[in-house]
Amino acid sequence: MRIRAALLTAALLIGVTACGSADQGAAGNPEAALKVGVSPVPHAQILRYVADNLAKDKGLKIEIVEFSDYVQPNTALVDKSLDANYFQTVPYLESFKTDSGSQLEWIGPVHLEPLGLYSKKIKKLDELASGAKVGLANDAANEARGLRLLQANGLIKLKAGTEKTATTKDVAENPKNLQFVTLEAAQLPRSLEDTDVSVINGNYAIDAGLKPAADALVLEKAEGNPNANGLVTRPELKDDKRIKDLLGLLQSQQVKDYINKEFNGSVLPV
Repeated sequence: MRIRAALLTAALLIGVTACGSADQGAAGNPEAALKVGVSPVPHAQILRYVADNLAKDKGLKIEIVEFSDYVQPNTALVDKSLDANYFQTVPYLESFKTDSGSQLEWIGPVHLEPLGLYSKKIKKLDELASGAKVGLANDAANEARGLRLLQANGLIKLKAGTEKTATTKDVAENPKNLQFVTLEAAQLPRSLEDTDVSVINGNYAIDAGLKPAADALVLEKAEGNPNANGLVTRPELKDDKRIKDLLGLLQSQQVKDYINKEFNGSVLPV
């Protein structure tokens, strides 16, 4: 985490000093580098593959800025320290826009990181004891997503109609009397020392050395899943050729092949 904290500090310093260059890019300079905020895993890895192997043919320059949380990439985009970011889902973006009043634009999906239920205490879901402690993300989008995963696997039942925005207060049936603990999403892998199970986002699971396809007790299903991670920018940049070119590269067959080979089912191209 000290390394991640250092990356975040460096990213913030870069954002403060480089606002002018982001504005220059917004003015339509096709030669300006795109400054893109990402989570370290897998987003930075995927974007670095694009920058190193594909961007040159498009005449595209990419500057990668890593963040270790889910808040700073959006606030840095709003204040024009970034030109785009690639770390979030549509539900998370909509929640941020509602809470902040900011206007950001979803450009397109790239990959899915299946949300998973992990444990250091049990090997199978049916071993979960009555009164077990369950870790969940404390942001609105991921808390609801985690609760839907628990419901999909028969552990709880939510009040009808609350599924998209559910909190722990919306749990209507809890036959195992599960005890919910909400934490910042980035802290959930570390919470496995104290919880019986925790619902962990794919990027944080991978970053913690977990292999979702092998280590999760249960994973979200990919089919019909609305939680793809994708490219986001500000409204004035949504038609910028560099943004469109970047999305095209992120959705290319080369990137799909890279994701499948590099992450072996723990990250799914969309």
